[in-house]
Amino acid sequence: MTQADGQKPESAKPNPSDWARIAQTVVATVKRLGPAAPLAIISATLPTIGLVALACTFNIIGPWLREQHALGIAIYICGFALSAGLAILPTHLQAALGGWAFGFAVGCPAALVGVLGAALCGYAIALRATGDRALTLIREKPKWQAVYDALLGSGFGRTLLIVILVRLAVTPFALTNLLFAATRVHPLAYALGTLIGIAPRTSAAVFLAVGVREFSSQTAQQRWVWLVGIGLTLVAVVVIGQIANRAVTRVTGSRQGA
Repeated sequence: MTQADGQKPESAKPNPSDWARIAQTVVATVKRLGPAAPLAIISATLPTIGLVALACTFNIIGPWLREQHALGIAIYICGFALSAGLAILPTHLQAALGGWAFGFAVGCPAALVGVLGAALCGYAIALRATGDRALTLIREKPKWQAVYDALLGSGFGRTLLIVILVRLAVTPFALTNLLFAATRVHPLAYALGTLIGIAPRTSAAVFLAVGVREFSSQTAQQRWVWLVGIGLTLVAVVVIGQIANRAVTRVTGSRQGA
């Protein structure tokens, strides 16, 4: 059959030798990345396992933290920073725990401090684990280097914008920490961009947990108000994430084209 008949010519189809070369390239790249490769796998999978464990103990951990008063807040923030920074527990569920234990007025600021601590902890660990391996690979590929320079090598302001947009796009927290550390994103842009970008979904998680905790004690009218508020909050988070996704695509696409 000809190409005009709507099918690709035989020469365009990958053969076993092509797949073998691709596999060899992937294996070689993984080896050169060193500890960064297994760390990426852990960052992508372990928080999901921790999610189940924490969700099953909300009614135990939440009241206990609340009974400790100021000490409970400190324990919560430190636990949040370490567990999320080590990719053991997801950030959104820990933010919900803050609302469940302390309410919105205390739980939201505590959760944001915990997120910032987790981001810095994850950045420090990933920075030490990855070394200069990722940048070395990027420098060997002119196209990769051009994209990297356009996105993260064009000044503090653009780097900050990229970090904010990526965090707003609801990307995996631990995996994003690894990516930013491996590519040596400016620490201040990383910390500030993380705090700004992750604030909407963190606040939404705290708000949702507070509403669930108080649902049984509310009147029918209060429940409807809360349900409408939750719906609007979730819609806002999704819309913000979609806008951020499109913004990241526009920024990266325009810079790659340039």
